[in-house]
Amino acid sequence: PPVGVSKACSSCVRTADVKEACTQCDQFVCQNCSRLCSCCNTVTCSLCSTVDYGDFGEQVLCNGCSIFQV
Repeated sequence: PPVGVSKACSSCVRTADVKEACTQCDQFVCQNCSRLCSCCNTVTCSLCSTVDYGDFGEQVLCNGCSIFQV
């Protein structure tokens, strides 16, 4: 991106840091909207992650890891 151009979060449209992007869809996501996958520790947005309410409490899983947690 050109210098001085800010990127907006894909969820809340706040300014997101350029290094904060969803590893699944590459959309920019701010720190408040980003989720960290409990399995592979990658940053994802709310659209590319699911919350598993299992026996071990609440776990955030990216789309890639959630298909293995059936």
